[in-house]
Amino acid sequence: MKINPNGFREYDARWLFEKDIDVEGIIDLGKGLGTQVINHTEKKDPRIIVGHDYRSYSEKIKKALIEGLVSTGCYVEDVGLSLSPMVYFAQFNLNSDALAMVTASHNENGWTGVKMGIKKGLTHAPEEMSELKDITLNKKFLEGKGEVKNIENFKKVYIQDLIKKNKINKKIKAVVACGNGTAGVFAPEILKGVGCEVIELDCKLDWSFPKYNPNPEDLEMLKAISKAVKDNGADIGFGFDGDGDRCGVIDEKGNEIFSDKIGLLIARNLSNTHKGSKFVVDVKSTGLFAKDDILINNQCKTIYWKTGHSHIKRKVNIEKALAGFEKSGHFFFNQPLGYGYDDGINSAIQVCHLLVNRNKKMSDIMKELPTTFQSPTMAPFCEDDQKYKIVSEMVKEIQKFKLDGVKIDGQSITEVLTVNGIRFSLEDGSWGLIRASSNKPSLVVVTESTTSDTRKKEIFNFIDQLLQKTGKIGKYDQKI
Repeated sequence: MKINPNGFREYDARWLFEKDIDVEGIIDLGKGLGTQVINHTEKKDPRIIVGHDYRSYSEKIKKALIEGLVSTGCYVEDVGLSLSPMVYFAQFNLNSDALAMVTASHNENGWTGVKMGIKKGLTHAPEEMSELKDITLNKKFLEGKGEVKNIENFKKVYIQDLIKKNKINKKIKAVVACGNGTAGVFAPEILKGVGCEVIELDCKLDWSFPKYNPNPEDLEMLKAISKAVKDNGADIGFGFDGDGDRCGVIDEKGNEIFSDKIGLLIARNLSNTHKGSKFVVDVKSTGLFAKDDILINNQCKTIYWKTGHSHIKRKVNIEKALAGFEKSGHFFFNQPLGYGYDDGINSAIQVCHLLVNRNKKMSDIMKELPTTFQSPTMAPFCEDDQKYKIVSEMVKEIQKFKLDGVKIDGQSITEVLTVNGIRFSLEDGSWGLIRASSNKPSLVVVTESTTSDTRKKEIFNFIDQLLQKTGKIGKYDQKI
């Protein structure tokens, strides 16, 4: 039996199949999850929804996971080939006690993993993941006798649910790109059903991902969508990741729009009909949310929170926020727009509603936002056992700079946010962020200036000098 302990991540589990985990390891994972669900629900026979993505080995892994779950006394309801949001939806629709989705999302072929949740609309947080790791690795398994039931045609129920709530009355021409991932059998049908004219790009399922990984942050995927949008005179381009919970957006001119800016446009659109709402965004997102006139006039409040789909989902749930937005393209819509979980196709639909309501081209709607100069997400290498120590040093140092009135590019530090690493803001609303990556041996650095590209770079230089001084930082994956 093989199971690498490092595969238990902050809010899901991921391994290279057979190198880091084998079939027996997956069975034990199923036993661990089944035991955990029984302990949390206090039911001897909980019902668990299980689905899988379209990788060549995902069904085999799902079968092993189910074997483990059933051996603890769980009753498994298998919805078959799925997107993560379809499995989340099934938990509500079928009123089950927990879920397990076999997917490694956009990771390269060879990876596998499981996204898990017990409370409806939420996935495991770090506490549940460390508890699951302890149960699984120390074999603290319960024994019972469950069963498996196949739920036929559940895909149709999920597809129809999104279509019937979201019909649009204007023809939008959309490029729908799926990178040969599982979204290919869902997204085109749903967007056509809503009323879009769909141009399909790499929607044929192919687990070898022959062109590029289905990842809306992947430059190759974005370039392909951009070309297809321009070649077909489309109004919009959508790119979906491997398990359909993230969406990237390209405007009609072929330009990529950072997901945090899309989030702000959607929030503005929603705030007109949902006055007094709350929105949750991650600490990597644009500072424009905090000072946006439309959101302020509509008495809406924005909360900056920890990066990570599980963290934002929970915060949306706790705050009863209308929606949550993450810079990586995870969007979360709560009632009445959704059930609080991240669904890339629902995100694309909300962009379609925005285009219909405003009756303008996407690039013109974008021009209504103040210009800011944003860096990409930059990740300097930093050992796993060092990264959190470095971040706490940065927190202390920058808080001291604020007290001492130290200036960056002539600007004082006016605010410091420490919910996830440290995000410091300057007088003009420009800001910088340093946090530890939750799934890689690296730090995360992001900067944004409301004033100039130069100031954005100066903030980065300031951060980089602090980090280099520690002597614990390696190469960046990309730099400005």
